[in-house]
Amino acid sequence: MKTRKLHQSIFLGLGILLATGLNSCGSSEKIVSNKAQGEELIEVYCTGPDYQSDKNHFRASAIGESLDQMVSKKKAGTNARAELATLIQSTVQGTIDNYVNSTELNNVEQVEERFEGLTREVINQQLNNIKVICEKQTRTGQNKYKTYIAIEMNADDLEEVLNQKISQDEKLKVDYDYNKFKETFETEMQKLKAQQSGI
Repeated sequence: MKTRKLHQSIFLGLGILLATGLNSCGSSEKIVSNKAQGEELIEVYCTGPDYQSDKNHFRASAIGESLDQMVSKKKAGTNARAELATLIQSTVQGTIDNYVNSTELNNVEQVEERFEGLTREVINQQLNNIKVICEKQTRTGQNKYKTYIAIEMNADDLEEVLNQKISQDEKLKVDYDYNKFKETFETEMQKLKAQQSGI
């Protein structure tokens, strides 16, 4: 009988040890947090849906980092302007390509070259008319300054200046259809909005 109680005690003890061991193995995975895995959620200022292009505005965000606060701000501004110029250039290029393809023009290559020359001029001019819609600065653990910035340009203003330049160009104004150009431009703005929204 003593042997039987001894066997029961041993089996009970082994069962408890086994259950405890298995339980601790399973729970160790649950205790590990994202931080322990090397991941940490960070906030990136001046980004998100409110800072993406839509049908009325071209928008761009950028970050600049430096030991000097003003240099950090200048870097962020330069990066944002470059991003904005790229967005505008690709949208206007799409507008020109689709406009020229949808109209029956003579000397298509010559017309495209004139359009491209005018648009470069207009874009460079309009980059002076940007508006800062968000600006935040932080200091990192390494005593560097980080500037987050978002800028925008009104699409209607750009389209209006493009229209004026095209209307004044002797070669382009002959076959120029403002309504068709405006419609094509608005279509390209919708594409840009969808692209930035991930639709």
